[in-house]
Amino acid sequence: MRIGILRVYFQVFDAQSLKEKRQVMRSLKDRLFSQFNVSVAEIGSNDKWQAGELAVVTVGNEPRFVRSVMQKVENFIELESMIRVIEMDIEVI
Repeated sequence: MRIGILRVYFQVFDAQSLKEKRQVMRSLKDRLFSQFNVSVAEIGSNDKWQAGELAVVTVGNEPRFVRSVMQKVENFIELESMIRVIEMDIEVI
């Protein structure tokens, strides 16, 4: 069994409050779940309305499959227009 973990730290554009940030985060989390069937959780920057941190996790038998899913998620997040990625890393264990 292999576990893929993607951590992403990003800036939220046009958010003027925590409520607006949470709307962006919820939308991103829902789209990642529905499109890639991955688990997504907010892992930091909870009280900062201009920044967000997410962890995206998937599990599989083949490390190549897990890395492929994580790469697709990474590409999807990089193309998201409502955020600017500051730091992102993938780990397969």
